[in-house]
Amino acid sequence: MEASRKSVIRRLVELRAMLQEHDYRYYVLAEPVIADQEYDRLMRELTELEQRHPGMISPDSPSHRVGGEPTREFPTVSHDPPMLSLANSYSEEEIRDFDRRVRGLLGGEQPAYFAELKFDGVAIALTYRDGLLVQGATRGDGFQGDDITNNLRTIRSIPLRLRGNDASIGAAEVRGEAFMKWKDFEAINEARAAAGERLLINPRNATAGTLKLQDPRLVAQRPMHFFAYSLIVPGRRLSGHGENLDILRGLGFPVNEHGRRCADIDGAVAFWRSWEEARETLPYDIDGVVIKVDSVRQQDMLGTIAKSPRWAIAFKFSTRKAETVLRGITLQVGRVGTVTPVAELTPVFVGGSTVSRATLHNEDYIHELDLRVGDTVIVEKGGDVIPKVSGRVEGKRPSGAAAFTMPASCPACGSRIYRPAGEANWYCENAACPAQVRGRIEHFASRGAMDIEGLGEAAVSLLVEKGFLGDCADLYDLHGREGELAELERWGARSVRNLLESIEQSKRQPYHRLLFALGIRHVGSGVARVLGGHFRSIDELAEAGEEVLQAITTVGPRIAGSIVHFFADPHNRVMVERLKRSGVEVSAQATPAGGKLAGLTFVLTGTLPGHTREEARGIIESHGGVVAASVGKTTRYVVAGDDAGAKLAKARQQGIPVISEKELLAMIGKR
Repeated sequence: MEASRKSVIRRLVELRAMLQEHDYRYYVLAEPVIADQEYDRLMRELTELEQRHPGMISPDSPSHRVGGEPTREFPTVSHDPPMLSLANSYSEEEIRDFDRRVRGLLGGEQPAYFAELKFDGVAIALTYRDGLLVQGATRGDGFQGDDITNNLRTIRSIPLRLRGNDASIGAAEVRGEAFMKWKDFEAINEARAAAGERLLINPRNATAGTLKLQDPRLVAQRPMHFFAYSLIVPGRRLSGHGENLDILRGLGFPVNEHGRRCADIDGAVAFWRSWEEARETLPYDIDGVVIKVDSVRQQDMLGTIAKSPRWAIAFKFSTRKAETVLRGITLQVGRVGTVTPVAELTPVFVGGSTVSRATLHNEDYIHELDLRVGDTVIVEKGGDVIPKVSGRVEGKRPSGAAAFTMPASCPACGSRIYRPAGEANWYCENAACPAQVRGRIEHFASRGAMDIEGLGEAAVSLLVEKGFLGDCADLYDLHGREGELAELERWGARSVRNLLESIEQSKRQPYHRLLFALGIRHVGSGVARVLGGHFRSIDELAEAGEEVLQAITTVGPRIAGSIVHFFADPHNRVMVERLKRSGVEVSAQATPAGGKLAGLTFVLTGTLPGHTREEARGIIESHGGVVAASVGKTTRYVVAGDDAGAKLAKARQQGIPVISEKELLAMIGKR
């Protein structure tokens, strides 16, 4: 019996090793050495053996790529460090400005750059422990994403176990892009068309939608691919981005072969030019080139601003264009009352998707281009993403086409609309305008804000129309109205129960998520997080003047003025009070009275020897301290670890005390 067991184990190990090697050769090296039929035979043998001996199943088994039960919802994953977004540029002049800024911040040092293709896919993060894939997540808002591990296991170019000499590293995170090739996308759409199903828009949307499917078995039916471009190993230093990519290749990851190290910005621009011409020759879609400072030391010196690194930029390709007919101009009212003209177009295919509507920005933009209903117009996709009307075709205007004029009243509520002096936008003066109310509530309930499941556009519209919702605080008064809600069309007791449960859960969202959810103009999720670190409660923030707000590094005059204006509005004050009474979290996590760090604001920088930044944040906050994202006037200490960058330099410049992790722990009585 023992001999038989050893034989089974030996064969399982052998099969897994063979299949992992064939996956690597086929999906990473593109050099298969066996026929598909032989691969399938080996996989069947492995699956049958594992079914007969379930106690011998290994977490890195290739059979796991197509299994897994459906999940009801995706848990949230925190990204540390955050998955930053890149600033975009669209001209050579902007790229050379980027180079001048980099050289200036480096004190005259000449940087080398690494240029690589910008894939039009979905950014993901993969976590490995002791060489095994244990978690895969979407980028989300950069700070938090969705745990989609089982779905990412189906992508065969993602190794379930690391290869090579570095495979035994204790913990590592690999970041990269999941994408779909054109031929696979087209095959999926052909099958959907034959089945009478709605066609997918483009490969990127198809990839994003596939990764959100809750059944991994369905995900496995759609071919997706992966390119790795970043390796993060706590405590391990790399000299440059190129070295990072070489290590990733050695670990068994597919790394795009077209990246190039450039001695200066001229080489990076030449790389961009060559691929703008050759982009159509690739089997997948790209929308530009990413240019990064190659040296990790210089990257640390440059640091980040808001949600973007100073050491990298996306150089987008010129837009794709098409001609179509402007059939009408409608008006759209946003959540802050902005009345935006929208072009209604004869549908046209441009930049990988069909466009039937496009923004016209404002009244001045329409007059500058002299656009009239009936004109043949030029539609382009800025950065291959956002469609816009960029001009009209001379000689194709129908007779009698009238010039556009803005109406005197809001299309959503009939109230007066006005244009403030010095501004290009028109606004609806009625804060209770249904369109504004809907927009504010949709934003409040959205994934990056309070994350209230079941409150999409259609549901919010219905609840506003039927008088259930007039502002965001009304959401927390829906409890007790289950019977009325269940009588709504297409609603039922179960739908109502799920919605109310999600609303109740939203009360526990972190304070900074509420600040973002309130929809204060110019306050995005990153700024909200910074504000949450500087002000312990929403009451403190509401009382802060513009001068106090502008003392925070990432808050300028426009953001400060917007915050003060928001809290000066009596309606907003009342709404915030109602949210507080409903039990929504309106302050930073409570700390023990008289905490040893009470009243002190810290900034963390570099790699700490004993704790991650999130752990260090938890230690500080649990003892009454505040952790801010950037060095400012309220900063009392900067806690610096290895390879600290711009924050350390700024602290020294401003004479702010710099302490080590050991000194921080000593402050709370730990040695």
